[in-house]
Amino acid sequence: MIGSMTRVALVTGAASGIGAAISADLAEHGWLVAGLDLRPAPNAATSLVVDVSDPQQVQTAVDTIRHQFGPIDALANAAGHYEMTPVSHVSADAWTRMLRVHLGGFRNVARAVVPEMISRRSGAIVAISSELAIGGGDGDAHYAAAKGCVIGFVRSLAAEVAPHGVRVNSVAPGATDTPLLAADSPWREPDYLATLPTGRLCAPREVAAAVRFLIDGPSYCTGEVLSPNSGAVI
Repeated sequence: MIGSMTRVALVTGAASGIGAAISADLAEHGWLVAGLDLRPAPNAATSLVVDVSDPQQVQTAVDTIRHQFGPIDALANAAGHYEMTPVSHVSADAWTRMLRVHLGGFRNVARAVVPEMISRRSGAIVAISSELAIGGGDGDAHYAAAKGCVIGFVRSLAAEVAPHGVRVNSVAPGATDTPLLAADSPWREPDYLATLPTGRLCAPREVAAAVRFLIDGPSYCTGEVLSPNSGAVI
């Protein structure tokens, strides 16, 4: 177990994209980062290969992290996947998988870390949602639905644990320049970018900065949704 002054953050989806950016940002600001992903996480002090949709794998990983490094002070939940598919082409399996990973994965990691945070009367949780959960999107119904569920869970969990000193918030970024957006994605098209007040996609590091603000930020901030989206939804 490491020194008592070290702050431990658990980041899911830590191997790439927004999760990797969050891991790097927190590490640069003094956090010891434990990353969970289906692949090794390059920016984490320790990396565990875990399917977040499997509650037993998540609980085992959290127990391992606690044993090695001590209590988990913060959770950043960024694990997920994205696909554009018209509703008529979304199979039952695709619908279930989207919910299982985004909502189920968040439920699994939150359930694993919240009891100890409550007992310590300290902790911060930030879940990555999406601008599409707020504004919707053509061809994004199952993704937007899953991310909308994440926001609902965040707000309810925030109300439940606030009296115990634990804060729960969400970051709902707009289209972000990560490998999740294919090179031919409509979100990368010049015509779409021209509709954004800033004229560009969000950068992963900018989303990570928003996450860190909510983790390190004011203690009165809970149940909130911060949406860095290049002005797409104002």
